Amino acid sequence: MYKINIAHQAYNFKTLRNLMAKATPARSGDYLAGIGAINNLERVAAQWVLADVPLKQFLNEALVPYEQDEVTRLIIDEHDSVAFAAISHLTVGDFRDWLLSEQATTDTLSAVAPGLTPEMAAAVAKIMRIQDLILVAKKCRVITRFRNTIGLANRLSTRLQPNHPTDDPAGVAAGLLDGLLYGCGDAVIGINPASDNLEATLRLLHMLHDVIERYRIPTQSCVLAHVTTTLKAIAQGAPVDLVFQSIAGTQKANDSFGINLDLLQEAQLAALELGRGTLGDNCMYFETGQGSALSANAHQGLDQQTCEARAYAVARKFKPLLVNTVVGFIGPEYLYDGKQIIRAGLEDHFCGKLLGLPMGCDVCYTNHAEADQDDMDMLLTQFAVAGGTFIMGVPGADDVMLNYQSTSFHDALYLRQALGLRPAPEFEQWLQQNGIFNAANQLQPRSDVPALFKPSLQNIGK
Repeated sequence: MYKINIAHQAYNFKTLRNLMAKATPARSGDYLAGIGAINNLERVAAQWVLADVPLKQFLNEALVPYEQDEVTRLIIDEHDSVAFAAISHLTVGDFRDWLLSEQATTDTLSAVAPGLTPEMAAAVAKIMRIQDLILVAKKCRVITRFRNTIGLANRLSTRLQPNHPTDDPAGVAAGLLDGLLYGCGDAVIGINPASDNLEATLRLLHMLHDVIERYRIPTQSCVLAHVTTTLKAIAQGAPVDLVFQSIAGTQKANDSFGINLDLLQEAQLAALELGRGTLGDNCMYFETGQGSALSANAHQGLDQQTCEARAYAVARKFKPLLVNTVVGFIGPEYLYDGKQIIRAGLEDHFCGKLLGLPMGCDVCYTNHAEADQDDMDMLLTQFAVAGGTFIMGVPGADDVMLNYQSTSFHDALYLRQALGLRPAPEFEQWLQQNGIFNAANQLQPRSDVPALFKPSLQNIGK
């Protein structure tokens, strides 16, 4: 039992799971689940109590029973007690103070990361302001490699996302070319197939491989099919760079996705055997999002922010090149408005980076949410200031296949110009060599497409 008296009012929180839910900043998903604080006073009371909880308590009181959940078993069994020793004496509140102090340097945070559980990260996020989330995340540095180097200081990468509602090769190629001409695509050229079948996946994989090889682009491709489809593609000799999968923070939620840890391990090993990385072997790409477990009725009584952080334990096990929180995609039932979406995106980035993951953010919303592009500009800017690893590059910021609003090729240019950020170094060199960027990393003025692409324009999509 966790309890406190405030202004002659007693607040009792039966379990750590209950306390975490009540301490969470307001969001519609927790109200939908019936676990959120009934008012701001109860929320503050819970945050006050949570600040006094020792970090060690999260190792002693599992929020989802160990016997029932393989994600819990992963978190407990692979916890690094040596890395944890440096902060094991702290409470959640003390941990916040330490994270904000000058003692918590980039190197120190990297050393501590294996000793942190997702629940510890989620707990401290609940008592932090937005500026706290930004400051600490900016100090975290996570570098990954496949065909280029992602996550270096003062760099911002982009996923080029040329989705098409019918997977038409000409439509995909047009969006791909447009994105490259704006300097996008260094994180990954990633396509969500309109239909998750092997034939469509193979066609798109070969197309992306041909483009990357033809123009010698130092990047990687991914078709965001289900992991089982990708495994079948690998078995047929397809040129698979990154293996994609959506993941969640409970075993029950991952069951609803048709995955488990053994399946992800099988996929990682299959991709590694292909040996397609030239600079590194980070070959996994994961996407997550607050509310995914609740939407599957698989949240196990957890608040959605804590559940989201637990998904990062799954991601961390497989050393991914990229992890992307698709923060506003599920809808207003889970994140109601721009305020909730902004807070959630920065929480996710903070927790992921603290746990040692290369975090990107799909700065997005659905058209029935109480949000607009001004809200997204706020999250976009704050995410970049916080040292975010990558964002999406969608033609016109409007995904015509998935039917949601995201970020455009111009948004990446805005961030790079306003904050002095640059693409991945290998991709940056390619952009300059081919006349897309000038030596100052600005978009090269031109009246025609670069010579590199001219021979293929008449056969685009073929």
